[in-house]
Amino acid sequence: MKRQPRIPSATAPLTKVARSTLTSDIYAQLVAQLINGAWSEGQRIPPERELGVQLGVGRTSLREALKALEIMGMIETRLGDGTYVCNRSEFLSRPLLWAIMGSDSSDPGELIEARRFIESELVSLAASRATTEDVRAIGDCMDEMELHLTDPVAFQEADINFHLSIAKAAHNRILQNALHLTRNLMQQWIGKALTGEGVSAVALEQHKQIFLAIAKGNADRARAAMCAHLDAMGRYLLQSESPHDEGAMKASPSSLEKSPVGVE
Repeated sequence: MKRQPRIPSATAPLTKVARSTLTSDIYAQLVAQLINGAWSEGQRIPPERELGVQLGVGRTSLREALKALEIMGMIETRLGDGTYVCNRSEFLSRPLLWAIMGSDSSDPGELIEARRFIESELVSLAASRATTEDVRAIGDCMDEMELHLTDPVAFQEADINFHLSIAKAAHNRILQNALHLTRNLMQQWIGKALTGEGVSAVALEQHKQIFLAIAKGNADRARAAMCAHLDAMGRYLLQSESPHDEGAMKASPSSLEKSPVGVE
């Protein structure tokens, strides 16, 4: 049976490794530095020469271990600038994204369900906890959406930032990180949905309802508005994944609005 590399403890420094399982042991020690926070998000890790000295290994084995970390989305190499630690949400989203891209058509529906579950709670919390600065940040994202209504790329970026700003306003880091994970996986479908005729205009109006509910501190209204929005966009995303449905890509905006939510 192949021996599994042992993950060092949180306080263990980098040490010399045995030659028998060189690359896997290097990988295990580097993973420990990342998981345990010795190297934080956005930090540049030591250069190869320095790491090689600390570990007592050559560059070939070290590069193999670093390449594995990069494939897993734990680090990224910037040409001419060094190697940096990725956001923790990337650690999980990368392998999950591989699974999604190779899976059947039921997976988009599961992702939509997950996003609905997470964001309905986040928006409810945001309506109760958002500070004046939080509300302003969410509003700024909505303004960007309106400004770029005819620019799908810029509109999509503002759309994503709108939802991430709500997650931040909820002041729950665990749920916020969960949203970052699902949003990474949903981006390939979000872009496709927004290319549909009239979809951006519908999304903008739905976002306004969500924003008004948060600004008024109405958690129930915020939840209802978010669910209405995600249900509408979710239906279109699933339709756009069906190439035989030629009418799906030209769905009228009214067909996406199930039951508009007013904000008192």
